[in-house]
Amino acid sequence: MRKETEEFDLNICVFCGSSDGLRPVYRQAAHDLGLALAKKECGLVYGGASVGLMGGVADAVLNAGGKAIGVIPKKLVDKEVAHKYLSELHVVDTMHERKALMANLSDGFVAMPGGIGTLEETFEIWTWMQLGFHAKPLILLNVDGFFDGLLSFLDDMTAEKFLKPVHRQMVAVTSDPASIPDLVANAKTVYQDKWI
Repeated sequence: MRKETEEFDLNICVFCGSSDGLRPVYRQAAHDLGLALAKKECGLVYGGASVGLMGGVADAVLNAGGKAIGVIPKKLVDKEVAHKYLSELHVVDTMHERKALMANLSDGFVAMPGGIGTLEETFEIWTWMQLGFHAKPLILLNVDGFFDGLLSFLDDMTAEKFLKPVHRQMVAVTSDPASIPDLVANAKTVYQDKWI
Protein backbone atom coordinates (compact mmCIF):
# COMPACT_ATOMS: atom_id res chain seq x y z
CA MET A 1 0.00 0.00 0.00
CA ARG A 2 1.31 3.45 -0.92
CA LYS A 3 1.87 6.09 1.70
CA GLU A 4 -0.21 9.26 1.53
CA THR A 5 2.92 11.34 1.00
CA GLU A 6 4.46 9.17 -1.72
CA GLU A 7 5.32 11.05 -4.89
CA PHE A 8 5.15 9.70 -8.43
CA ASP A 9 7.26 10.45 -11.47
CA LEU A 10 4.27 10.44 -13.82
CA ASN A 11 2.75 12.71 -16.42
CA ILE A 12 -1.04 12.51 -16.41
CA CYS A 13 -3.06 13.74 -19.37
CA VAL A 14 -6.35 15.45 -18.55
CA PHE A 15 -9.14 15.80 -21.11
CA CYS A 16 -11.74 18.37 -20.05
CA GLY A 17 -13.89 21.24 -21.18
CA SER A 18 -12.77 24.61 -22.50
CA SER A 19 -15.90 25.82 -20.68
CA ASP A 20 -16.46 25.89 -16.92
CA GLY A 21 -19.85 24.23 -17.36
CA LEU A 22 -23.04 25.24 -15.60
CA ARG A 23 -22.22 24.44 -11.99
CA PRO A 24 -19.28 25.51 -9.78
CA VAL A 25 -18.68 21.87 -8.78
CA TYR A 26 -16.90 21.28 -12.11
CA ARG A 27 -14.40 24.11 -11.63
CA GLN A 28 -13.84 22.95 -8.05
CA ALA A 29 -13.06 19.43 -9.26
CA ALA A 30 -10.56 20.82 -11.79
CA HIS A 31 -8.89 22.79 -9.01
CA ASP A 32 -8.82 19.76 -6.70
CA LEU A 33 -7.37 17.55 -9.43
CA GLY A 34 -4.65 20.10 -10.15
CA LEU A 35 -3.73 20.23 -6.46
CA ALA A 36 -3.64 16.43 -6.25
CA LEU A 37 -1.32 16.20 -9.25
CA ALA A 38 1.06 18.82 -7.85
CA LYS A 39 1.03 17.25 -4.38
CA LYS A 40 2.12 13.88 -5.79
CA GLU A 41 4.59 15.56 -8.18
CA CYS A 42 2.70 14.31 -11.22
CA GLY A 43 3.04 16.48 -14.29
CA LEU A 44 -0.10 17.67 -16.06
CA VAL A 45 -0.38 17.18 -19.81
CA TYR A 46 -3.39 18.88 -21.37
CA GLY A 47 -4.63 20.92 -24.31
CA GLY A 48 -2.76 24.10 -23.41
CA ALA A 49 -5.68 26.50 -23.05
CA SER A 50 -6.16 29.15 -20.38
CA VAL A 51 -9.97 28.94 -20.41
CA GLY A 52 -12.61 26.71 -18.82
CA LEU A 53 -11.79 23.59 -16.85
CA MET A 54 -8.60 23.31 -18.91
CA GLY A 55 -7.33 26.58 -17.51
CA GLY A 56 -8.62 25.69 -14.06
CA VAL A 57 -6.65 22.48 -13.71
CA ALA A 58 -3.50 24.08 -15.13
CA ASP A 59 -3.76 27.09 -12.82
CA ALA A 60 -4.15 24.82 -9.79
CA VAL A 61 -1.10 22.77 -10.76
CA LEU A 62 1.04 25.84 -11.39
CA ASN A 63 -0.12 27.71 -8.27
CA ALA A 64 0.86 24.66 -6.19
CA GLY A 65 4.35 24.58 -7.73
CA GLY A 66 3.68 21.71 -10.14
CA LYS A 67 4.52 21.12 -13.79
CA ALA A 68 1.97 21.82 -16.53
CA ILE A 69 2.65 20.87 -20.14
CA GLY A 70 0.32 22.19 -22.83
CA VAL A 71 -0.12 20.99 -26.39
CA ILE A 72 -2.10 23.31 -28.63
CA PRO A 73 -2.65 23.80 -32.36
CA LYS A 74 -1.33 27.07 -33.78
CA LYS A 75 -4.84 28.06 -34.87
CA LEU A 76 -5.92 28.18 -31.22
CA VAL A 77 -2.80 30.05 -30.12
CA ASP A 78 -3.75 32.71 -32.66
CA LYS A 79 -7.16 33.02 -31.00
CA GLU A 80 -5.31 33.89 -27.76
CA VAL A 81 -6.56 31.00 -25.64
CA ALA A 82 -3.09 29.51 -25.05
CA HIS A 83 -2.01 29.58 -21.40
CA LYS A 84 0.89 32.01 -21.07
CA TYR A 85 2.51 30.61 -17.90
CA LEU A 86 2.93 26.89 -18.53
CA SER A 87 6.08 24.92 -17.73
CA GLU A 88 6.12 23.86 -21.40
CA LEU A 89 3.92 24.75 -24.36
CA HIS A 90 4.14 22.66 -27.53
CA VAL A 91 2.56 24.33 -30.57
CA VAL A 92 1.53 21.90 -33.31
CA ASP A 93 -0.18 22.22 -36.68
CA THR A 94 -3.16 19.90 -36.35
CA MET A 95 -5.50 18.30 -33.83
CA HIS A 96 -4.13 14.90 -34.86
CA GLU A 97 -0.62 16.00 -33.91
CA ARG A 98 -1.94 17.42 -30.66
CA LYS A 99 -3.55 14.16 -29.58
CA ALA A 100 -0.56 12.06 -30.62
CA LEU A 101 1.91 14.23 -28.70
CA MET A 102 -0.32 14.37 -25.62
CA ALA A 103 -0.52 10.57 -25.68
CA ASN A 104 3.25 10.18 -26.11
CA LEU A 105 3.99 12.56 -23.23
CA SER A 106 1.60 10.83 -20.81
CA ASP A 107 1.63 7.82 -18.50
CA GLY A 108 -2.14 7.81 -18.01
CA PHE A 109 -5.32 9.67 -18.95
CA VAL A 110 -8.19 11.28 -17.06
CA ALA A 111 -11.44 12.50 -18.57
CA MET A 112 -13.31 15.22 -16.70
CA PRO A 113 -16.59 16.87 -17.67
CA GLY A 114 -16.46 18.50 -21.09
CA GLY A 115 -18.05 18.56 -24.49
CA ILE A 116 -17.64 16.68 -27.75
CA GLY A 117 -13.90 17.33 -27.92
CA THR A 118 -13.43 15.75 -24.51
CA LEU A 119 -15.48 12.72 -25.52
CA GLU A 120 -13.64 12.38 -28.82
CA GLU A 121 -10.23 12.42 -27.10
CA THR A 122 -11.39 9.98 -24.44
CA PHE A 123 -12.85 7.47 -26.87
CA GLU A 124 -9.84 7.63 -29.18
CA ILE A 125 -7.48 6.85 -26.29
CA TRP A 126 -9.79 4.04 -25.16
CA THR A 127 -9.89 2.64 -28.71
CA TRP A 128 -6.10 2.67 -28.88
CA MET A 129 -6.01 0.78 -25.56
CA GLN A 130 -8.61 -1.73 -26.77
CA LEU A 131 -6.54 -2.41 -29.88
CA GLY A 132 -3.31 -2.81 -27.90
CA PHE A 133 -1.57 0.36 -29.13
CA HIS A 134 -0.90 1.37 -25.52
CA ALA A 135 -1.42 0.02 -22.01
CA LYS A 136 -1.82 3.32 -20.16
CA PRO A 137 -4.76 3.66 -17.77
CA LEU A 138 -7.86 5.72 -18.52
CA ILE A 139 -10.00 7.09 -15.70
CA LEU A 140 -13.31 8.93 -15.82
CA LEU A 141 -13.54 11.59 -13.11
CA ASN A 142 -17.28 11.38 -12.60
CA VAL A 143 -17.93 14.77 -11.03
CA ASP A 144 -21.35 14.85 -9.36
CA GLY A 145 -22.66 12.08 -11.63
CA PHE A 146 -21.71 13.85 -14.88
CA PHE A 147 -20.83 10.57 -16.64
CA ASP A 148 -23.70 8.48 -15.21
CA GLY A 149 -25.66 8.56 -18.48
CA LEU A 150 -22.57 7.62 -20.48
CA LEU A 151 -21.77 4.74 -18.11
CA SER A 152 -25.31 3.45 -18.46
CA PHE A 153 -25.01 3.64 -22.26
CA LEU A 154 -21.71 1.72 -22.13
CA ASP A 155 -23.42 -0.96 -20.04
CA ASP A 156 -26.18 -1.17 -22.68
CA MET A 157 -23.53 -1.41 -25.41
CA THR A 158 -21.93 -4.29 -23.49
CA ALA A 159 -25.26 -6.04 -22.97
CA GLU A 160 -25.94 -5.77 -26.71
CA LYS A 161 -22.51 -7.37 -27.40
CA PHE A 162 -20.97 -4.40 -29.19
CA LEU A 163 -18.45 -4.02 -26.37
CA LYS A 164 -16.76 -6.92 -24.57
CA PRO A 165 -16.92 -6.87 -20.76
CA VAL A 166 -13.11 -6.93 -20.58
CA HIS A 167 -12.96 -3.78 -22.71
CA ARG A 168 -15.75 -2.11 -20.74
CA GLN A 169 -13.74 -2.71 -17.57
CA MET A 170 -10.60 -1.09 -18.99
CA VAL A 171 -11.89 2.32 -17.91
CA ALA A 172 -11.81 3.09 -14.19
CA VAL A 173 -14.28 5.51 -12.62
CA THR A 174 -13.90 7.72 -9.56
CA SER A 175 -15.62 10.79 -8.18
CA ASP A 176 -12.58 11.78 -6.05
CA PRO A 177 -10.00 14.01 -7.75
CA ALA A 178 -7.45 13.29 -5.00
CA SER A 179 -7.49 9.57 -5.88
CA ILE A 180 -6.30 10.08 -9.46
CA PRO A 181 -2.49 9.91 -8.96
CA ASP A 182 -2.76 6.64 -7.02
CA LEU A 183 -5.20 5.15 -9.53
CA VAL A 184 -2.84 5.91 -12.40
CA ALA A 185 0.25 4.71 -10.52
CA ASN A 186 -1.37 1.43 -9.48
CA ALA A 187 -3.33 0.65 -12.65
CA LYS A 188 -2.91 -2.66 -14.41
CA THR A 189 -4.27 -2.58 -17.95
CA VAL A 190 -5.05 -6.02 -19.37
CA TYR A 191 -5.05 -6.35 -23.14
CA GLN A 192 -7.32 -8.85 -24.84
CA ASP A 193 -7.51 -9.15 -28.59
CA LYS A 194 -10.72 -7.43 -29.69
CA TRP A 195 -11.53 -10.01 -32.33
CA ILE A 196 -11.23 -13.19 -30.26
